[in-house]
Amino acid sequence: MEFFIDTGDLNEIKEAYSWGLIDGVTTNPSLVAKAGVDQKTLIKEISQIVDGPISAEVISTQAEGMLAEAYDLAKIHDNVVIKLPMTKDGMIACNELSRNNINTNITLIFSANQALLAAKNGATYVSPFIGRLDDIGQTGMQLISEIKDIFDNYAFTTKILAASIRHVDHVKTSALIGSDVATIPYKVLAQLFNHPLTDSGLKKFLEDHAKSMK
Repeated sequence: MEFFIDTGDLNEIKEAYSWGLIDGVTTNPSLVAKAGVDQKTLIKEISQIVDGPISAEVISTQAEGMLAEAYDLAKIHDNVVIKLPMTKDGMIACNELSRNNINTNITLIFSANQALLAAKNGATYVSPFIGRLDDIGQTGMQLISEIKDIFDNYAFTTKILAASIRHVDHVKTSALIGSDVATIPYKVLAQLFNHPLTDSGLKKFLEDHAKSMK
């Protein structure tokens, strides 16, 4: 499974990339706002750190505006992936961009039907928001499983990108189901390293080493 980091913080991206785990980056307007720079500047800076897909989201809600933004963003770097909303206009834009070999990431996916529509329109990625489904009492991982079954049934090449990840179990279960990608906040990425037995085992090894040196 590929790991993307979901952030606009360059320091977080540099640190996580140094671990050798990061295959790409996802951003959204909220993350860009936190970064304190305009989106085009941020994407350019990220492209100098990570050699992999970088999702940049359109702001327009009409297909014509989405396409104008998309072609502008795609000029920044070959790794740019255009993030489009799961709407009728988003699908119109996705269809044209796919036919022009521009990679797309369809965001705000909350049902298997929505993922199916995106795949039929040639989306590169679909982003089911599992944490937000959990928030309203549904099971986000069930959605990942449903999308996986549908994509396998019809050999779609669209990749499942598990998004809105809140904790390490979301990462593990996404991997068990077979999600192609998980986009993970820095805090959760760092938590993947942790286990109390690892900490206690390392402590014991160091204590024993210290004793052997006396």
